[in-house]
Amino acid sequence: MFDTVLGLPVHALVVHAVVVLVPLSALGVVAISLVPRWRERYGVLVLLLSTAALVMVPVATQSGDRLEERIDAGGVVARQIEEHREIAGLVLWPTLAMWVLAAVLVLLTRQKRGGTAVRLVAGLAVVAALLAGAAVVRAGHLGSTAVWSCTIGSDACT
Repeated sequence: MFDTVLGLPVHALVVHAVVVLVPLSALGVVAISLVPRWRERYGVLVLLLSTAALVMVPVATQSGDRLEERIDAGGVVARQIEEHREIAGLVLWPTLAMWVLAAVLVLLTRQKRGGTAVRLVAGLAVVAALLAGAAVVRAGHLGSTAVWSCTIGSDACT
């Protein structure tokens, strides 16, 4: 299921969804956390976007595992792939935390709750969003380095 689609590796297809949806969701979560009037108007939309991002993360990691089994990398590239795999394996947790906190924030807003609890959840949501965005950027950079470092302008792999 997570191997290929029409002969193309699933990972190469779905990883782009993660690279776009997680940071976009993180921006949305930060926005609704910092601007209370936006929570009621955009909260559900941000939560739906965050749900899509969360669903795509395990698809990307599982398909990455399948892709790694298919390629025969050695040396520098093998080390880069392993580092990418380690960091990518961590992306799920801050993304899940961001989703849970966004859901709680939307729920509290719909219940017309305010005060310290909402501010605390909003603050934690911002932290989780920043961590999720940073994890995706780091994993994405490591993955693209593994793919392209030996292809474009580098003699490190020769």
